[in-house]
This record gives sequence, C-alpha cells and structure tokens, in this order.
Amino acid sequence: MIFFYKIFINIILILSPLIILVRLLKKKEDFKRFKEKLGFFTKNRSKGKLIWFHGASVGEFQSIVPLLEKLEKSKKISQILITSNTLSSSKLISKIKLKKISHQFFPIDNDLIIKKFINYWKPSIALFVDSEIWPNTLINLNKKKIPTVLINARITRKSYNKWIKLKNFSKLIFNKFDLCLSSNKETVSFLKKLGAKNIKYFGNLKYSQSENEKIEIDSQTIKFISRKTAWCASSTHNSEEKFAGLVHNKLKKKYKNLLTVIIPRHIDRKEEIKEQLSNLGLKVHVHEPKTRIHQDTDIYLVNSFGKTKSFYSLIKNVFLGGSLVKHGGQNPLEAVRYNCNILHGPNVSNFNEIYKFLYNQKISKKVINLNQTINILDKLFNSKKSQKNIKDKINKIGQKILKKNIDEINLILNKV
Repeated sequence: MIFFYKIFINIILILSPLIILVRLLKKKEDFKRFKEKLGFFTKNRSKGKLIWFHGASVGEFQSIVPLLEKLEKSKKISQILITSNTLSSSKLISKIKLKKISHQFFPIDNDLIIKKFINYWKPSIALFVDSEIWPNTLINLNKKKIPTVLINARITRKSYNKWIKLKNFSKLIFNKFDLCLSSNKETVSFLKKLGAKNIKYFGNLKYSQSENEKIEIDSQTIKFISRKTAWCASSTHNSEEKFAGLVHNKLKKKYKNLLTVIIPRHIDRKEEIKEQLSNLGLKVHVHEPKTRIHQDTDIYLVNSFGKTKSFYSLIKNVFLGGSLVKHGGQNPLEAVRYNCNILHGPNVSNFNEIYKFLYNQKISKKVINLNQTINILDKLFNSKKSQKNIKDKINKIGQKILKKNIDEINLILNKV
C-alpha cells in the first residue's frame, strides 16, 4: 500500500504547479511563500534544539497556543517550528507574538522533498496535532531516529473506518509514533486497534487557555450590539446560516430590536451567505472596519478571522455550527470561557466528551429543529442565568492537562 501511496503523492507533485496556480488565483495561497510547499525555505534554522509542531489549520493551532506559550519559556528549546497547510492558519500563527516561533507551510509529502525538509530543520522532536498523519514524513523521521508524537490526538469513527480498511498500512504508519497523547477515550480505543504502541490519555488540550488573549472589536460595533437583543450563530456550515435566518425571522416578531451575528466557518462563502439571507428578506451588514452599521440591520455577518472571541465577550447566547449538518460539531469551550450559553445540533461526535461535560453542567442544550431553537432562545433572552462559575472549573482542568503534556514533551527532550 505504501508503494501506491508514493505513486499518488508523485502524481500530486507533478500536478502541483497547476494546483498551486488555481489556489493562488482563488487567494488561498501566499504568493510570496507558496514555494515552501515544494521544499524551499524562507526562514533560517537557529542553533540548538528545535521542536517541530505540525497541524492542518486554524482549529489545531488554537488548541496548542497555551502549550507554545509554555515551551517558549523553556531554556532547552532554541526554536519552535510550526508548519501548516492553510493560509488562514499562517495568519493566525503570525499573531502569536512569541520570539522562538518560525512558521513554514508544510511541504508535499514526497520522499525527496521531505528528506530535504528534515535535513534542513533537523528537529529534536516532531509533534503532529490532532489527526495530521503523513506517511512519508513519519517514515523518514523514523529512519533518522527523530522522536514523533501525535499530540491532542483525535480519531473520529469516520476516519477510523477509513484507516481500518487498510489494516496493514495503518499498523505500519501508526506504529511509527513514539507516543500518542489522546484527546478523548474513544480515540484511545481506535489508536490501539490501528497499531499505535504507546498511548496516554490526559484529556483535550482545548480545555487550556492562552495567557495572552486579546479582545479586538471597534467601539461602534460594541455600542451597536449592546443596544440589541442579540444571539450568535458561530462556525456555521452551508445551510446553517439559512437556519439562523429563519430563526431570526420568527423571533423578530417578538423582539423588534433582535440582532443575529453569524460567524461562518469558511469566510470565503460570505457572498453566498449574504444572498441566501437577503432572499429571506433580511438586512445584512458585512463586518468591515469603519463602515456605518444601519440600525435596522437584522444580520451582522463576520467575514474575518480571529474575531470570534470578541463577539463571545458581547453575546451570551451562542449556537455552534457544524452540528446540524454531518460535520461533527465545533469546540464549545472557547464560548463557554466567555460565560456563554451553548446551543448545538445533534451531530457533535468530534467533541462528544466535552459536550457531555457541558450538558451535565447545564450549560449546553441540543436543538434538532427550528421551533425548539426559537423556544430555547426565547427563554434565554428572558433569563438572568450566568455561567460565570464554569470558567474557573474549565481552567483548572486545562492547567492539569497542559502540565501533563509538557511533562511528556520534556521527558523526550531530555533524552535527545
């Protein structure tokens, strides 16, 4: 199977100029840095121990920011290399003001390119976040005897079912990890069946919190939202924005000053979303700095990264998307830290353990249809219930998980 995988990757490499060109035209690649994906370098390697983290996109890196902040202070480490696949993740990483961090786009998983990459950066340890698993990279790291860790590991049932169909191939790959730090109990079971050899479970790193969080929102928006009866539909996927619009239309009959803030998971869909909502007769304001917000605005559509926390600080009733569609839901802990009540659909398999915890704390509510959502929001608008007590509880859990992950990384660093 590894033979066929290598052929597939080589085909991708041959087609890569065309693929990258298309992505450049769609503004999904950095024009100055796309060559990093082909094995070129734009950053220098510092002397001393380098620790390498790889994650696919924004979500993965948000989960390890507290970990990066702690490792930044370590005298054992001279440089922290971060690789990712997406332009949005590189923008997020650029906002992390840590001196030891260098970002590069992850190269194509081709043998020659990966060997060149490893020989240039010479990592002391390589950590792959969540479910980022690249066979050629793992095999080449293993040959160089560089320790590899799958950190905050998350294997969904859907991805497990795909891996297990290629059982021998899966065992070959998962066996290459020196350590797997699982984010949930279900993943522990899946990792064992897939051939991972050293598995530990401490909990999800998303319970931990950055020490340097900043709220960035303009005064006009703050004043506008504070005068409204507002709720937020966050990390929405296709069809969930329309659902939010239908909820708004129904609730507006009772709450004349109602505002619905929508933060889509993929902001490049903003024109499509705006059209869908306008067709429902709703007045949509697209978030732009210094653009006047009309008082009769129904929908405030956020179209930039990194603003989610700012809106959670202002709006206390939040529906989390990816849960009415078959995506598996989104991480609710960020909203909970800002004392928000959580609504979600039935599909939250990606964060089952966290949602069970929040449900037991009476913080999250599952909704399956329009009327149920309307009724719950109506009750919440008239409730003075606060979620302030939960923040400290989550932070204590997060600190324990964070410490145990750092201890494991330090154990490996002490040996290399």
